[in-house]
Amino acid sequence: MKILVTGGTGYIGSHTVVELQQEGLDVVIVDNLSNSTKDVIYGIEKITGTRPVLEVFDLCDINLTRQLFQKHPDIRAVVHFAAYKSVGESVKEPLRYYHNNILSSINLLKGMMDSGVDHLVFSSSCTVYGQPDKLPVTEEAPLKRPESPYGNTKKVMEDIISDTVSSSGLKAILLRYFNPIGAHESAEIGESPTGIPDNLVPYITQTAIGKRDHLRVFGDDYDTPDGTPIRDYIHVVDLAKAHVVALKRLVDKKNKKDCEVFNLGTGRGYSVLEAIKAFEKVSGGKLNYKIVDRRPGDIVKVWADTKLANRELGWKSGKGLEVMMRTAWNWELKLAGKF
Repeated sequence: MKILVTGGTGYIGSHTVVELQQEGLDVVIVDNLSNSTKDVIYGIEKITGTRPVLEVFDLCDINLTRQLFQKHPDIRAVVHFAAYKSVGESVKEPLRYYHNNILSSINLLKGMMDSGVDHLVFSSSCTVYGQPDKLPVTEEAPLKRPESPYGNTKKVMEDIISDTVSSSGLKAILLRYFNPIGAHESAEIGESPTGIPDNLVPYITQTAIGKRDHLRVFGDDYDTPDGTPIRDYIHVVDLAKAHVVALKRLVDKKNKKDCEVFNLGTGRGYSVLEAIKAFEKVSGGKLNYKIVDRRPGDIVKVWADTKLANRELGWKSGKGLEVMMRTAWNWELKLAGKF
């Protein structure tokens, strides 16, 4: 069975490609390499022994998207990651985010419909909940206006996919995941954003290795025990495995609805300062960080209720915060030639 993975050289995408290939599935990746490099392919090959097919182009081009499905007529399902993903950047450049994330997804759906590909696993986000009224947040929680244009593109795409499912033979699973961190145990692949990191952990590791002078902690006056925002951090490999399970659920026709939604997290929240302390423990060093003003688009606290995913998918996250930090640090050391 051949699977198309959009954004497959990216952080979560590359780890999912590894898990798919280790299940014996053939993978075609499409990526425009806007926030990744071709070198990721070699890391995937080192882990799995198989080099996935890589098609480099932008899904915003409808003609190239349709040609992709014509070139690979045996694609049976799609795992869709491709999107810009920086909360802060989306606040500054909303039109760029709406154009890229929504148009590319619509083109992908058109290509799938034209080619009769009717299984889709979509990379959504807990940002669709905004700041939840109750915690932990369940899949039944009302969707609020997200705090950032990035989050809103995920909400809009959920609506588009749901509407497409209702009007066609498409079957979809929307995975709302919380905060993926860490790297593969082999340190062959990990999170390596181009430019200044927007996510916490790569900024932590780059500061610790000396690439950054200091880590900025955005606000210490939130309504949390230590004043810093709380997130549900999940190991990227645990997250990747959930995509494989979701894909098999669709292909094996075990889904209970044509469009299903699942939260993917650990069910526990950690503050930014707790994450920093966990990193200091596994790395054995002190991190240089400074408290700065709040960042637009950030919510106060969120963590998942994962009972539905645990029950229906038979999936559960297994790696703790220190393992997440250790693997992220090993990846940074590997990039520096020190691992």
